[in-house]
Amino acid sequence: MSMFCHQCEQTAQGTGCTKMGVCGKNEDLQSLQDILLFGLKGIAAYAHHARELGARDEEVDTFVHDAMFFTLTNVDFNLERHIDMVMKCGQMNYRVMELLDRAHTQRFGNPTPTAVPTGTMAGPGILITGHDLLDLYELLKQTEGTGINIYTHGEMLPAHAYPELKKFPHLVANYGTAWQNQQKEFSDFPGAILVTTNCIMPVKDSYKDRLFTSGVAGMSGCTHIENRDFSALIAKAQSLPALPEKLGDNLTTGFHHTAILGLADKIVAAVKAGKIKRFFLVGGCDGAKPGRNYYTELVEKIPQDCVVLTVACGKYRFNHLDLGDIDGIPRLLDLGQCNNSYSGIQVALALSKAFQCEVNELPLTLILSWYEQKAVAILLTLLSLGINNIRIGPTPPAFISSNVLNVLQNNFNLQLITTADDDLKAIMGYQPDVRETTHEPVSLLSRIAQWLGLK
Repeated sequence: MSMFCHQCEQTAQGTGCTKMGVCGKNEDLQSLQDILLFGLKGIAAYAHHARELGARDEEVDTFVHDAMFFTLTNVDFNLERHIDMVMKCGQMNYRVMELLDRAHTQRFGNPTPTAVPTGTMAGPGILITGHDLLDLYELLKQTEGTGINIYTHGEMLPAHAYPELKKFPHLVANYGTAWQNQQKEFSDFPGAILVTTNCIMPVKDSYKDRLFTSGVAGMSGCTHIENRDFSALIAKAQSLPALPEKLGDNLTTGFHHTAILGLADKIVAAVKAGKIKRFFLVGGCDGAKPGRNYYTELVEKIPQDCVVLTVACGKYRFNHLDLGDIDGIPRLLDLGQCNNSYSGIQVALALSKAFQCEVNELPLTLILSWYEQKAVAILLTLLSLGINNIRIGPTPPAFISSNVLNVLQNNFNLQLITTADDDLKAIMGYQPDVRETTHEPVSLLSRIAQWLGLK
């Protein structure tokens, strides 16, 4: 399908126009539009999951409609208004993460720290990947009494921590790691497979006939489940050879903010006693590009008097490590899925209140891996809250122009990762500036506008 150019009135595939959308569009404007579009995709994903559980936010829905019209139809070429819309996208993503957290906990209970076996148990099995906890719940109900074991994969790992899901004894283990390893892990898994949301890799012939999709996920040549009727998936699992008994080490998950705040007194006491020197939040969206071993190396080298919080599929770079504990407080705290970044924010806010300081004054460092739209939406949320000194990697997003990246670096001290050794040296010797962490919208926009040369 051709894209129409509003300026020269040609199609991008015709003569006279070499760009889609608008000829000669300002590079920074295009970058802001791309950032907004990626952020909207993240919001839409979280809103979809919340709606499936009966939760909606009219303000979020209104913003999505307005922002899509704003960014896709070229109705506005004002840089400052684009900055405003991008920051508002972060605010709306905070609202939708809060909405989804409430929907999950009201339906499935507050997660509690849980040790999850890895590998396989003897008997038929179904592996479920993606993010949709309601799909998992319905699958567990429909497989009761069938002798089929259910395994989680990828961002489904945190499901083991929810009380209403833990009640099912045939939710037995986690198999595999992050989404980018699907092709090998799905080939090796001899049972049936269910993909519930995005993060699906091209399907290989070695498992195409036993991979099913549901909800918004789909793949040509694979059976799609309608209305959460998993009878065909169950029949397929029963027809396949039994899985072998091959269990591995445990992974621990379920450190929802309600669980961590239950340890608040111990954490505050450990900080005041000098036993905890710094908190690191290391996580985000993983990928296959070289350089992501940085996150494993970093966590391995983080000093013993520091606590690591993690979230999303980036955890699989290091969640197999035994980091021990500090006075009974685990040094590695898995908050959950990517949307549970909301829990990380709640922990930071609670600590800032306990120590009567701003979040940016806490001994807290955020080091994030980015890949897709949810990671962009979460980064915008953190920036909209005025959180500074975030490190991202392994490379800057290609859709962020150098000028816009400079804006983020100068206004929020957003930094790219370097090496684990150099970053740790800088972080451990770094004392945060005592600067205001919440800005009036006009003040923040004015500062950013100056860097874009608008004023």
